[in-house]
Amino acid sequence: MGQPKLMLTLAGVPIIERLLQALDHPAIGTRHVVVRPGDAPLQTQVSRLAGTLVVPPTDPPDMRASVALALDSIQHEFSPQDDEGWLLVPADHPVLDRGLIETMMTFWVAAHPRILVPRRGQRRGHPTLFRWSLAREVAHIPADRGLNWLLREHATEVTELPVESDAAITDLDTPEDYARLKAKWEAVMSTHAPDANC
Repeated sequence: MGQPKLMLTLAGVPIIERLLQALDHPAIGTRHVVVRPGDAPLQTQVSRLAGTLVVPPTDPPDMRASVALALDSIQHEFSPQDDEGWLLVPADHPVLDRGLIETMMTFWVAAHPRILVPRRGQRRGHPTLFRWSLAREVAHIPADRGLNWLLREHATEVTELPVESDAAITDLDTPEDYARLKAKWEAVMSTHAPDANC
């Protein structure tokens, strides 16, 4: 992206703030954010928004390593039971919203799946909910594999939840993605802006 992704703004609000606000839900006990040691502006934002910082001594090499760091921190602080859950939220899903979180949490409590993945149309999306018992397996994911390895290894235990929200499949990988998303949000905001003549 050429700049810190989570400090980019949509309608004037940093992406990290949007993410942490969406995750401010009664069923979510803590919001751990893995931040590079040199990223002081992001560390400041996370702290301001009451997120829990996880700052390793060196940059994590990949997402799998970042997730393992966050899970270790949660284990140390809370000692979760195997039946509790952890929610994997990639930072490149910038328009995650409370409605999607509420839908997933309601289904999680009612249906008690082991792994819950939202599906929009024919595409699986994020966030993903796992039982805490699966947290121990993250450290054993082969070095050349990502977090999807867990879903493949436990394919029969994955429940897909159809959702109406595009937030589940909207990611942010390139400057072009950001330009499109920013233009869309600015158009939405201008549509909902109060009439200056009122």
